[in-house]
Amino acid sequence: MPLQAVLFDMDGVIVDTEPLHRKAYFKTFTDLGIEVSEGLYTSFTGASTKRVCETLIREFGLSHTYENIAEIKRKYFKEYFYNDEDFDLIPGVRELIRHYHENGITLILASSATMTTINMVFEKFGLEPYFSGKISGADLKESKPHPEVFQRAAEMAGKPVEHCLVIEDSTNGILAAHRARIFCAAYRSPHSKNQDYTLADTVVSDYSDLEIEKISQYFA
Repeated sequence: MPLQAVLFDMDGVIVDTEPLHRKAYFKTFTDLGIEVSEGLYTSFTGASTKRVCETLIREFGLSHTYENIAEIKRKYFKEYFYNDEDFDLIPGVRELIRHYHENGITLILASSATMTTINMVFEKFGLEPYFSGKISGADLKESKPHPEVFQRAAEMAGKPVEHCLVIEDSTNGILAAHRARIFCAAYRSPHSKNQDYTLADTVVSDYSDLEIEKISQYFA
């Protein structure tokens, strides 16, 4: 049976909001009066805002609530989202999304981002017509690397996991796909530093390498 559904991560895969998140987080750290090392910040890649905030509260003994920190960060993120001139879709991803859609592949978004952020991205770049569903990891009990988000995305697509493809760029996301037993293509993003692609089934730097005819041997 051929490929039937593609489960897209969003950050670092469809858009690169990482630079925006980074700017927003570091502004937030300044407001909180804390110094976050590069090592600690890198470990947040692919994690939900809730998990990041909870880690900060624990690591720095903050008296703020998770909601309070998230609110500060969200305010900065929105400013950058609508005003940062460098913010755009990742090269080649719109063409790949169209390619799958035109070939009858069911597309589901499965991201750790909040549904608010997901909807902002879909509206800004006109992606709504191509996707059959969207899942926010922020609404789930477990976040990546737990496989729940991809298990739910496969259920939402109504396809068996062996006929699904996950496109991810982070260590946590790749591990989540691996645990969900779904074929995972890792996109080697220039912005996702220090990510581990060991458990990915294939690694690409160009989205044209994920066109149906080029990956059909994996879904024979």
